[in-house]
Amino acid sequence: MTEPEVTVPEVSAPENPVRVVLVDDQQLVRAGFRMVIDSQPDLTVVAEASDGADAVRVVTSTPADVVLMDVRMPGLDGIEATRQITGRLGEDGPKVVVLTTFDLDEYVVSAIGAGASGFLLKDAPPEELLAAVRTVHAGDAVIAASSTRRLLQHVGPLLRAGAATSAGAAPGLPPDLTPRELEVLECMAHGLTNSEIATRFVVSEATVKTHVGRVLAKTRSRDRVQAVVLAFSAGLVQPGEVLRDAR
Repeated sequence: MTEPEVTVPEVSAPENPVRVVLVDDQQLVRAGFRMVIDSQPDLTVVAEASDGADAVRVVTSTPADVVLMDVRMPGLDGIEATRQITGRLGEDGPKVVVLTTFDLDEYVVSAIGAGASGFLLKDAPPEELLAAVRTVHAGDAVIAASSTRRLLQHVGPLLRAGAATSAGAAPGLPPDLTPRELEVLECMAHGLTNSEIATRFVVSEATVKTHVGRVLAKTRSRDRVQAVVLAFSAGLVQPGEVLRDAR
């Protein structure tokens, strides 16, 4: 019995394709990712690295937009490599999508705490991998719905406790956030997509994107993940809390 062919969405070639760096200690894994990514006209692999230390060196010297980062590698692991990359390059650096074979809470919280913009399982279908690259490059977050729910129920308190320990007190939200922007941030923390937020408030998706952009700017967040981290740390969202009815 032959294997079914994997189909991926066709995308027209832009003038500047998204530049991707692959980081994994297994050459065959990198080769597979490269084949999938380079098959797309709007994506291109610009570099590879086989461990965390090599990843930091490559990413800090090679212009890139997105890094696909393995978690478990010898020497410097993917979490620490992500922390060093985001720490050195800041907002000007590439977005990092952490890849792992294990769907565990500690990996999720460690990855987002290190500055990752996404979290994806290695066995995700090719179309999900491609969507993840495009999504984080567009400024959105990639965290599976199941992981978002667990973050709210279990990982949220860890984020808040960690923020209080490192900073002396849990950080607060910017005072210039409007009531609507606070509601949008709360929805983001509950894992709602822009489309779902638009439906909830009976507005256009373009309006939601404007609100999200203002939330990111006012909270100085690189992307949705970092804004959600702040929402947890500041106590806007509580463990076990149900999203309130729209006002």
